[in-house]
Amino acid sequence: MTEVAFHFNVPDKWAYVCRLLRKATSKGARVAVIGEPESLAQMDGQLWALSPTDFLPHCDAGADAATLAASPIVFCPSCDQSPHQEVLLNLGPTVPAGFERFERLIEIVGPDDEDRQVSRRRWKFYQDRGYAIARHDLARRETA
Repeated sequence: MTEVAFHFNVPDKWAYVCRLLRKATSKGARVAVIGEPESLAQMDGQLWALSPTDFLPHCDAGADAATLAASPIVFCPSCDQSPHQEVLLNLGPTVPAGFERFERLIEIVGPDDEDRQVSRRRWKFYQDRGYAIARHDLARRETA
């Protein structure tokens, strides 16, 4: 069964996702990033803006086979376009269709009310289907 993790109260989603992707790829993980086209474009820009020593190889799901094989991070408009089923990072507002094919699913939730509301619906969806959910509350880390 897919491991589901929610990262809550993320003050700067883009910077946090960059750090998360750096950590995941440094451990050899392959990550499919799913979301709205605007979010994927924003994430692509953020990864290109990292320092040259922090470059994280990434590409779109439509890239050629050699590029996909060399890229541990792949931006996908849908789960069925991912070249692997290891880690799925959801930047979208809905439960991604086909998420259950992945070993792990990571949800990122900012501190604003709208983001929290849509994340609660996703949480309930996973919980109602028996998925154990790991909770990572960044607000608690800051106060601890």
